[in-house]
Amino acid sequence: MVLKLIGSIEELIEQYKINLIQVIFIVFIITIVLLGSLMTLVESHLPNSIRQSFRYGKHSHKGDTDVLVSHLEVPKAWFSHFYVFAFGWSLLALYLISAAIWSQETAPEFVVRFLDFMCGGRGRRQVQVDSNTALLGTLLLSLQCVRRFYETNFVQIFSKRSKMNLSHYAVGFIHYFGAIVALLANTAGFVRGSKPAPFTLSKISLLQTAYVLIFLFAWLQQYTSNMLLVNLRKNAKTGAVQTEEHLMPNGGWFNWISSPHMFFEVVMYYCLADLFTPIITWKLIFLWVASNQTINALLTHQWYKDNFKDYPKRRRAIIPWLL
Repeated sequence: MVLKLIGSIEELIEQYKINLIQVIFIVFIITIVLLGSLMTLVESHLPNSIRQSFRYGKHSHKGDTDVLVSHLEVPKAWFSHFYVFAFGWSLLALYLISAAIWSQETAPEFVVRFLDFMCGGRGRRQVQVDSNTALLGTLLLSLQCVRRFYETNFVQIFSKRSKMNLSHYAVGFIHYFGAIVALLANTAGFVRGSKPAPFTLSKISLLQTAYVLIFLFAWLQQYTSNMLLVNLRKNAKTGAVQTEEHLMPNGGWFNWISSPHMFFEVVMYYCLADLFTPIITWKLIFLWVASNQTINALLTHQWYKDNFKDYPKRRRAIIPWLL
């Protein structure tokens, strides 16, 4: 019964060339832009159910709550769960592309069929990225997933009172599922009839080298920014957790923007999206990440200004000197 259903869905995908990964990120972009715009422009006129569902963490909804929405909330500490998933999923992708390049063979049939299912069918998927570039991109995103797994499970201090809507929790899993699938969807060796090329450093262009260096810089700066936030809750001498309150950060990139960790997330995804030019899916992923991080940064910036009367006026939300 299940196999028959999957076969029917595959036929529909093949017939109408439906790229499920692209559909997911288009829906994400439309939702975050629409709701984010409403939240930043006319929030006071929105129902409490929408406001409570959208907000979480330090800028969570204050005031009357919706009973149903409250039952759909989970601890914000569950952020760590989808980084456990991303950790394993990204390393699997890294293994698959490394194995394909090493063996100089097309990926296993079950992998190719899965990519056909998720990314538009065998008739639509074409090679748009060489295996050299895809290996670089997969390695970079895997580094990000591994570091965030480490931070959220072993370093970050989550408030026990902080909640988020179940939809935020689900989106985290779907984001990493889709982004990591997109790494391989149009890569040589993962499209029928194609094979990967041997990996050689000489094939890495100057532009790709620049993107790798920028990515690694952003990766390091995001980690540094996250550690500044963690240390706000620790005793400077003993290292023991002394508060779960949200305090005003200072130092590093916090001197210029309220959310440098979000800014550098956007920078990293820009590098990945341009590495994977001309793949449309990666352009959509970048637009989703940029819009999501920007909306969240604007809400965070407003929360800081509302709660700290001495908040630096020169500090912007997410882009130094601009926004």
